Amino acid sequence: MHRHDVSEQVQSAQSPPEADSDRPRKRPGPMKRLYRWVLHWAETPYGTPALFGLAFAESSFFPIPPDVLQIALSVSKPRRSFYYALVSGVGSVLGGIAGWVIGFAFWSAVSGFFYNYVPGCTPENFQRVQTLYEQNAFWAILGAAFTPIPYKVFTIAAGVFSIALPVLITASFLGRFGRFFLVASAIYFLGPGIQRLLDRYFEWVTLALFVLLVGGFLAIKYLL
Repeated sequence: MHRHDVSEQVQSAQSPPEADSDRPRKRPGPMKRLYRWVLHWAETPYGTPALFGLAFAESSFFPIPPDVLQIALSVSKPRRSFYYALVSGVGSVLGGIAGWVIGFAFWSAVSGFFYNYVPGCTPENFQRVQTLYEQNAFWAILGAAFTPIPYKVFTIAAGVFSIALPVLITASFLGRFGRFFLVASAIYFLGPGIQRLLDRYFEWVTLALFVLLVGGFLAIKYLL
């Protein structure tokens, strides 16, 4: 085989990937674009105010959890991890109070908007939450605040079903601060390398820890 024949075969073998690279890439969906928009704040001087605003908004209508931005900010500055957790916690609890006000005072006017446009806010979910509130409102809110369960549904439903505001604040404080300081502790003590693990398994970790928490209280109640 001549040398120029080998060159022609190599070039022909490499041509398909080049052709593939010329194909237009699929545009990411709206949630992916929103996720990237949230993350971009970590690269700006406004990361901390954005974290507070995101935590506040997520407690009543915004779909992306503040953990996303908190992790990114904490990885860039691990020594400020607990400060970012504090910002997330304060913003989230205040946002939960705002969600309670929406449900208590404005639900008849805005329920259609939430049912149509806010993820997780469906009549069926509100009926489920009402059942949980009838059993134990404090534990229901605490579970939603700490785990990946849509917290916004519980804050708004607390107002709709007239759950006492101190119950919401106390459960939200424990759940939200516990969740965000868990993230801060992981990054502060284990280092930035924990980011990939948190991104992939955070929901399972929080669920497992909440199960252990409930199990601990039940053990104290029934065994001691």
